[in-house]
Amino acid sequence: MSVTVTIPAWVDGVLTPVEKLEAHLKGLRHKAVSVFVIAGGEVLIQRRALGKYHTPGLWANTCCTHPEWGETAAACAVRRLREELGITAVVPEARGQVEYRAEVGGGMIEHEVVDLFRVVAVERPALAPDPEEVMAVEWLTRAALEARMAAEPEAFTPWVRIYLAQHGATIFDT
Repeated sequence: MSVTVTIPAWVDGVLTPVEKLEAHLKGLRHKAVSVFVIAGGEVLIQRRALGKYHTPGLWANTCCTHPEWGETAAACAVRRLREELGITAVVPEARGQVEYRAEVGGGMIEHEVVDLFRVVAVERPALAPDPEEVMAVEWLTRAALEARMAAEPEAFTPWVRIYLAQHGATIFDT
């Protein structure tokens, strides 16, 4: 399903509503949200559906997206957990903001200012992945995730590799 989504991006230094695909094709600096769900010492990762317009079939963090124009980062995190994975009744905890720039294929660039969130649950939440967004999920310890990423970096999205290498303590440490 192709839906035009307007996201907040900086154009000439001013936060402006921009179509999501345009932001990626032009490499515009734009807002994003990434969420990590952790339960029982394991983090939930997802393999992106093959129909995604960039980085299809690659492993990523629990979920990530862009807030729509006028949407708060926290509301966006809750929305995408529900839409992508069917996770409800959780309150993501804000873990700070990071910025990165990475080529994601097809001439597209993610230049994102990301609000990081995490959910720490006592037990694994029930999942109902949307097959248009997610083709597989897996629960891994941080050590197992880092080892797998080191062994097969090309199987992971650029942003999750950046998050683990540069912001692991922000995401995982209490």
